[in-house]
Amino acid sequence: MANVLVVDDEPNIVLSIEFLMEQAGFSVTSAANGEQALESVAAHAPDILLLDISLPGISGFDVLEALRNRPSTAHLPVIMLTAHGREVEREKGAALGADAYITKPFSTQALVDQVHALLGEKAS
Repeated sequence: MANVLVVDDEPNIVLSIEFLMEQAGFSVTSAANGEQALESVAAHAPDILLLDISLPGISGFDVLEALRNRPSTAHLPVIMLTAHGREVEREKGAALGADAYITKPFSTQALVDQVHALLGEKAS
């Protein structure tokens, strides 16, 4: 079972994404900020990361950059989740190596499909 790490500082969003991913057959861990995200990646080596951009402390962009600079996490699939749909953020996320970019509010099925696609799995 693939492990999804959800990084968001909004507890309601974390709960809803955890539920959604568990229903889709994934195990889920979560982090409320960038520091916890980096610690969790180091400790649990998730298969994919769902990463909010607007986090307290270090931003999702900073987390992504740190992950891409480490050989052990350089190829970890990362989906950026954000309430900001501006093109400049998409371009920054792509430049830093995000695999996908989903704007809140998002289609739950689209998110599940994107996770399956990045993990090379067929959606069930």
